[in-house]
Amino acid sequence: VKVFGEFEFWFALIKVVAIVAMIALGSSVIFFGFTNDWNPIGFSNLWQHGGFFPNGIGGMLLSLQMVLFAYVGIEMIGLSAGEAENPRKTIPMAIDSLAWRILIFYMGAILVILAIFPWNEVGQQGSPFVVMFERIGLREAAGIINFVVITAALSSCNAGIFSGGRLLYALSVNGYAPSPFAKLSKYGVPNRAVMATVAVCMTGVVLNYFVPDKAFQYVMAAVTFVGLMVWIAILLTQIQFRRSLTQSQVAELAYRTPWWPYSSWFALAFITLVVVLMGFHEDARIALVLGPCLLGVYLAMFYIVGLHRKTKLSREFK
Repeated sequence: VKVFGEFEFWFALIKVVAIVAMIALGSSVIFFGFTNDWNPIGFSNLWQHGGFFPNGIGGMLLSLQMVLFAYVGIEMIGLSAGEAENPRKTIPMAIDSLAWRILIFYMGAILVILAIFPWNEVGQQGSPFVVMFERIGLREAAGIINFVVITAALSSCNAGIFSGGRLLYALSVNGYAPSPFAKLSKYGVPNRAVMATVAVCMTGVVLNYFVPDKAFQYVMAAVTFVGLMVWIAILLTQIQFRRSLTQSQVAELAYRTPWWPYSSWFALAFITLVVVLMGFHEDARIALVLGPCLLGVYLAMFYIVGLHRKTKLSREFK
């Protein structure tokens, strides 16, 4: 956990500094015309070149699965509760600050990019972050952004390996996965679970070898589908959990879902809509074929092995 936290701290710091710098420099171009002979660019690119929804509402709806792909893994905040010193305080704080982080680091960065570049030029010449710095004449900064992109990928891998290893270890300890994955090293690290997670991650390398042109789309679709299934499971579990509580138990919760139960049902309906829309996207359609098959295999194994009869968590898990 210490190593994971140390790496993630520096990876996150690099990303945050780079995005804030990009937003600041981009804003100077938009409002003051920095590197553009001091002629402000403004926000006209947002409604020119076809205006809002240039491909219609349908184009916006079909893009939702790609948008949600960026947020897959956000549920990791729940995993961190087991490692936090004071989860009743830190987890609610992290959840409450999430909206501001999304507004600044996601929407803020996208707003700046789309204000400087026409939407139909974004992504055609490489990373929009790199191209933006090159466009405003800061080629050295563009090279730094390439480094940031690499650290962002490493951060994603780091977080995925940590969460995957911890989940597999927890499942094994509780009897829901093969027992060898419950073994810990002398440092308390679930090495076998972590290595199994790394092996699964190598699937992306194999795909990139055989279908390099479609590897990212396939991985994105598969990850999005699995992520949406996880979110659906979390929402259904949360709904059932809240229903089982008495009024006094609800009052003792450290964090209560705003606008319960409407927010949970709305989120469930929205995610279901995105799953349906994936069937209309050519590159995402394969996930709707392979995803249910994979879930069917897991479900069959769950009943064949007899895991459905397990009702109590192991007291040995910490």
